[in-house]
Amino acid sequence: MQEPCGCCHRIPSQYQRLDPFRYQTPIPVQEDEEEEAAAGLSVPGVYFRCPLTGAVVRKSAREKHVREAILAYFAVDPVAASIMEIHTFNKDRERVRAGVETMARYLDNIYVHPEEEKYRKIKLQNKVFQERISCLEGTHKFFQAVGFETKVLAVPEQETTEEYYVLKEEMLTRLEDLKDYKEQLLSSEPVRAQLDRQLSVFKPSPAAAHFELPNDFYNLTAEEIKREQRLRSEAVEKASMLRTKAMRERDEQRELRKYNYTLLRVRFPDGYILQGTFYARESISMLYSFVREALVNDWLPFELLGPGGVKLTDENLAFSECGLVPSSLLTLVWDASVMADIQAAGEEQPESPLKPQLLSQVQTLS
Repeated sequence: MQEPCGCCHRIPSQYQRLDPFRYQTPIPVQEDEEEEAAAGLSVPGVYFRCPLTGAVVRKSAREKHVREAILAYFAVDPVAASIMEIHTFNKDRERVRAGVETMARYLDNIYVHPEEEKYRKIKLQNKVFQERISCLEGTHKFFQAVGFETKVLAVPEQETTEEYYVLKEEMLTRLEDLKDYKEQLLSSEPVRAQLDRQLSVFKPSPAAAHFELPNDFYNLTAEEIKREQRLRSEAVEKASMLRTKAMRERDEQRELRKYNYTLLRVRFPDGYILQGTFYARESISMLYSFVREALVNDWLPFELLGPGGVKLTDENLAFSECGLVPSSLLTLVWDASVMADIQAAGEEQPESPLKPQLLSQVQTLS
């Protein structure tokens, strides 16, 4: 999963490192999704969770929601909100780096030389300020939030005036705060919505290997998907006759790059099925962690078998490298020796290996 943003120590604790198992209420289907839901899809879409609000939103709405959440956070902590705005709203990472480093030098000069008035003034029309800072969204809000105010001052030895940012006198008694703001500014990262696993549990079903995916799972547009499917179906017989093994492998890799996400199901020995959404580039280790977090006894060793019974032993491989995109049904197998020891010891085991709160929301695959 994605790491929380560098400002998270400024965010209320309830928004930090969200536990995916705390939010297993069904995601409401919006009006524009009713048609897809009625089509019997395996999952209504790809969803993301906002690290600031905990809200789950569809992929197409995530950037808008994060933006609104950051703007709303100004009412809670203007400094942290302005830092998040700078790092999140400006997409050119190199330009952000240059601007942030320049802003940090302004603050550092004040911290090191608080007695020097020249460091407490920033000319807004200064070329460096205009090219590196003023062009970035959120920078003016940051200066205002950390204690600067706008003043029109006379330019020394000239009969003109210029607009400046001037540090308020009261901030000279809060130099450690300025140092903290500088460190936050330098260490922060963009606020990114986290992929929501949309964890689901299903009863045993012969339809476990059948998947119907929404367009969210594809890199292509709906029209491009339809065209690809038509061309592929028309060429399948000819291609299977004429292509070499190397050509088929190249085509398979090209096919895999069409997918950003994958829907994975893990079937337990009792037939129950655990389902989650993952990035196609995530590693097998994320699936092992996902399964382990769903278990009553998370210490029980197990293996996951891919299609054809292939053991997924290299947890560093990506799902796309293992042919597990855009969907796949896997099988969980317990460690036989450990289970034998448990049975020999007469230890009582739960009726199901899955956590009760997950079983309370068990569904039926259609």
